[in-house]
Amino acid sequence: MTANPSTPDGEEVVRYRVDGPVATVTMNRPRYRNAQNSAMTYALDDAFGRAVDDDDVKVIVLAGAGEHFSAGHDIGTPGRDVDRSFPRRAGLWWDHVGKAGAESRFARESEVYLGMCRRWREIPKPTIASVQGACVAGGLMLAWCCDLVVAADDAFFADPVVRMGIPGVEYFAHPWVMGPRFAKEFLFLGERVSAARALELGMVNRVVPRDGLADTTRDIAERIATLPRLGLALTKKAVNQAEDLMGLRAGMDAAFGLHHLAHAHNAEVGVDSLAGHDARSMRDAARATEPRPSASGSAQDAPPDGGAAQR
Repeated sequence: MTANPSTPDGEEVVRYRVDGPVATVTMNRPRYRNAQNSAMTYALDDAFGRAVDDDDVKVIVLAGAGEHFSAGHDIGTPGRDVDRSFPRRAGLWWDHVGKAGAESRFARESEVYLGMCRRWREIPKPTIASVQGACVAGGLMLAWCCDLVVAADDAFFADPVVRMGIPGVEYFAHPWVMGPRFAKEFLFLGERVSAARALELGMVNRVVPRDGLADTTRDIAERIATLPRLGLALTKKAVNQAEDLMGLRAGMDAAFGLHHLAHAHNAEVGVDSLAGHDARSMRDAARATEPRPSASGSAQDAPPDGGAAQR
């Protein structure tokens, strides 16, 4: 386990707290809407490992500090660290640093995106995502790794990366989380989905008032924590295995290959050769998640600035 890296302000990028049987893991880059750089990803892995190793912890809650759960992967903050090496944990691929082209992208994303998310899905303790504000692109991956999702009534969900020619995020759970037909609409249009609509689609378990999000999530966690640890672990494993038998794991592998075909194409036509995208394209994609005004002329708040997030 490594030390928790700090933000430019000297705060930890991930906070960890245990209250009774519940561990709360909190992403802590609110200034950047909890955009996920590699330092945060590895700090999350450390925190989840710490919770798994603590026999007193029965349930793990994943939260985001500030106004937003996570606006996605870091594409342009001062803490962007795509060229840094970290001790690898999620697979057998070599370090991406110093490698060229597709080799670098494939090695890095196999580790910090698809690989890490699969590790977290298999945590043998129930996990609950507590989501407020933006849950966009890479933020979806974190929520979908969790067993339950409790959303505030101001939460919204979007994956706008098709506008870049990318077929969705690396942890491609869309058809299983929301069903194939709506997954196509979600990706083709790239529009934000409200918490209420997400509940109708089965993307989230509960929608609660924003000021009650933490308390409701904790109440659910404490109720789950009264059950036998092994029973919870085996139940989680049984449902995960059922999803895999329905093609989840193989589908993700297939989508990951298509994802890297898109990265290779983007690099060939002149966008960033490491990340496979242009930050300006992501800002445009983020703005595109802003909903159209309704017949009454009203609209939801604008989406977070894509300069610090999605991919």
